[in-house]
Amino acid sequence: MTVSEIGSDVASATEPATGPAAEPAHPASHAGAGGTSPAGHARSGGDGASPEPLRPHAEHAFADELAALAAADDRPRPARWRLSPWAVATYLLGGVLPDGTVITPKYVGPRRIVEVAVTTLATDRALLLLGVPGTAKTWVSEHLAAAVSGDSTLLVQGTAGTPEEAIRYGWNYARLLAHGPSREALVPSPVLRAMALGMTARVEELTRMPADVQDTLITILSEKTLPIPELGTQTQAVRGFNLIATANDRDRGVNELSSALRRRFNTVVLPLPATAEAEVDIVSRRVGQLGRSLDLPAVPDGMAEIHRVVTVFRELREGVTTDGRTKLKSPSGTLSTAEAISVVTGGLALAAHFGDGVLRSADVAAGLLGAVVRDPAADRVIWQEYLETVVRERTGWQDFYRACREVSV
Repeated sequence: MTVSEIGSDVASATEPATGPAAEPAHPASHAGAGGTSPAGHARSGGDGASPEPLRPHAEHAFADELAALAAADDRPRPARWRLSPWAVATYLLGGVLPDGTVITPKYVGPRRIVEVAVTTLATDRALLLLGVPGTAKTWVSEHLAAAVSGDSTLLVQGTAGTPEEAIRYGWNYARLLAHGPSREALVPSPVLRAMALGMTARVEELTRMPADVQDTLITILSEKTLPIPELGTQTQAVRGFNLIATANDRDRGVNELSSALRRRFNTVVLPLPATAEAEVDIVSRRVGQLGRSLDLPAVPDGMAEIHRVVTVFRELREGVTTDGRTKLKSPSGTLSTAEAISVVTGGLALAAHFGDGVLRSADVAAGLLGAVVRDPAADRVIWQEYLETVVRERTGWQDFYRACREVSV
């Protein structure tokens, strides 16, 4: 759907409600030419003119899976949902359809967490995904929006400088000055467009926004209405509209949500992976996807190093070795699963471009040092102590110890 078409829908939605809302047009299916395969490789158009995106949106990258789910989905769907809640959960958690189509897992974690998140979106409560950095909040948010609405791009990025206009609406100042406030001069925000189209909007890092900007959402979430006083009208959300927000309370610059706003959300906490095996699975899957898009070596050649990186991250994060015998000091960084993915992906790139294509300890050592040592004074001491007391004595880790020792000097 084009911007002008969306603007037309928003303009229609600003009319005072006099009857049932008309069914809005949905964005065109992304499963045709110019889409992508589940692996994330873009399929170029017939003329080869379309550039290949580095990181396709979820609805493009997994268009085939979404289409297969839609074809097999015979369960009731909420208004304007592309899939039923069961199918949305299957899309995120993975499974095998009756026709043999394999749905790859997008989230590895407790099934109940995904079920609660999906069910929340089927109600009139907004969804708040809460967790420490690196727990896949943005990833889950994107895939939920893609499965529910077929479009994950109605997004507001929260920062300390995010203005109210990013949540509400802005103005085309050339038209505003020439003709005054009008529907044509109105520039709808992603949230306003989602309200008018009955789709899912996303707000990233909600707690990074100033408190007064956060509270702009209160009327939207409680009354499902956004007043436009300049035009003497309002936009009323049509059925299907909902909002997914993400937040964490670990980083600096966090603005606590007001109690009034927090009550408008159903909060789902995304935990860190419960076991080392689950975290290794997550890292290897995600690195494999990234590696294919970047033409890097296959992940199976480097599973030993992935196990080591995950082990180091978990031990330093939890402050104790895997066997529970040695207490450890934890560094200042979060050492999240997302950072482990970054370390391994960087190592694969080194192996591909400056090695023999096989991931080795020397390839991940520098990235590991950068992830652990955030505070040069305190964290370096913690890292050196860990190397000497744990890694050095661990059977089969001598090459890993030497590589980490070399980059740490």
